[in-house]
Amino acid sequence: MTAAVTNERLRAMKSAVHPSPTISSNISIADSTLSDMLHAMTPAGADDADLYVQYSESESLALEEGRVKHVSSSTHQGIGARVIKGEASGHAYTDSLEPSALMDAARAARSIAAESGSRAPVAVHATEKRHALYLPQNPAAAAPMPERKALLERLDGFARKLDPRVKQVFANVSSSFSDIRIVRMDGAELHDVRPLVRLNISVVVEQDGRRETGSAGGGGRFGLERMLVGEEPERLAREAVRLALLNLDAIAAPAGPMPVVLGPGWPGILLHEAIGHGLEGDFNRKGTSAFAGRIGQQVAARGVTVVDDGTISERRGSLNVDDEGTPTERTVLIEDGILTGYLQDRQNARLMGMQPTGNGRRESYAHPVLPRMTNTFMLAGSDSPDDILASLKHGIYAVNFGGGQVDITSGKFVFTTSEAYLVENGKIKAPVKGATLIGDGPSVLTRVSMIGNDLELDPGVGTCGKDGQSVPVGVGLPTLRIDEMIIGGSEA
Repeated sequence: MTAAVTNERLRAMKSAVHPSPTISSNISIADSTLSDMLHAMTPAGADDADLYVQYSESESLALEEGRVKHVSSSTHQGIGARVIKGEASGHAYTDSLEPSALMDAARAARSIAAESGSRAPVAVHATEKRHALYLPQNPAAAAPMPERKALLERLDGFARKLDPRVKQVFANVSSSFSDIRIVRMDGAELHDVRPLVRLNISVVVEQDGRRETGSAGGGGRFGLERMLVGEEPERLAREAVRLALLNLDAIAAPAGPMPVVLGPGWPGILLHEAIGHGLEGDFNRKGTSAFAGRIGQQVAARGVTVVDDGTISERRGSLNVDDEGTPTERTVLIEDGILTGYLQDRQNARLMGMQPTGNGRRESYAHPVLPRMTNTFMLAGSDSPDDILASLKHGIYAVNFGGGQVDITSGKFVFTTSEAYLVENGKIKAPVKGATLIGDGPSVLTRVSMIGNDLELDPGVGTCGKDGQSVPVGVGLPTLRIDEMIIGGSEA
């Protein structure tokens, strides 16, 4: 589902919104009860407060050894109450909707403030969302369980027929939706229903006693039926088999400093980890990020523009509103190499004298809000991808990544490639196995010398972890030449 995206095409995707029908919430709590909670939890001196009401459903089917062996279905509901005063934040939650439990949570959230007085009571009133980026529905509604099971079984047979070296197939199809009500301190209420789907396939191939794996996947905020029809499932299976077979022929990766070309799309995960986290407001307010205090300074090569955009229709990282009720937006973080902003939730923005950017996110009602990314990517440049690759006399062409680690304070990172090639004199010589890219966020973007005109967004599989919370995100990148990185090699 990865597709080339020009900067103009990206703007068109943002305008391709959906109608926003009026729907009722899956959790029925009287407005008067919510109003009572706000009154009980919010002292007169509070800077901010909110209620986060959530109902979630999720379903997953997993296939291995030719059969669907795992089927799961879960439902969660609850409410989180939060009060903020200065740098302190009180958060309490309950999965009980009994009035006494709700009021206990409200009073617990208030405990950060010692004042006895409360703000005047407010009336809860519905507020229209600015965006309508996805259909507010259960994404599995039009895809019955037997159809999903049949899809996985079809993929198993299809992948095995592609090559006799395919020995194992693993496939998973999952869907979820969250019905969210956010009530702000002034009584303003926003309602959002967030669908999410994902299809993954992994294969194991074997040749002469050597076994290798390959994986592919896709998803987004749309109906699951889109993943069940057309050529997309088979395309993912072909890609997984291609990657696995490629690794059978991989040679040992070279080691040492050398130029690197990053492929478009999913390699944007390096940008997400090495740069994006370092631009989140909490790290910069506390001075623990390598980018703290550097707004207005050049932090990347000229031509490098990095944005975080939560307003792209149906993308995995997009949201109509963030988890504080702030509309998402397109935030320019680095423009032509100059640091221009940070990703902000309401609390950190207020403490830093800035505006919130719609990046306050939480995994669920049971978790506190943190400033987090949505869809983070570099805008396209003007260089031809072929010319960028041809410029590489001796180096690595990294097309896909596996795992990675980043230290926010220093910005140092280590990423493992899952598809990479040795390039000699502008030509791909051989696939390499076990190549790791080592560097640091503050310097890696200063070494960018060529930016492709082929921006791609990832296929919709990204999940970001921070402080024990996981949220869906998107990444993207055009083909990119970095003049020097440290490559760690391994045995093939």
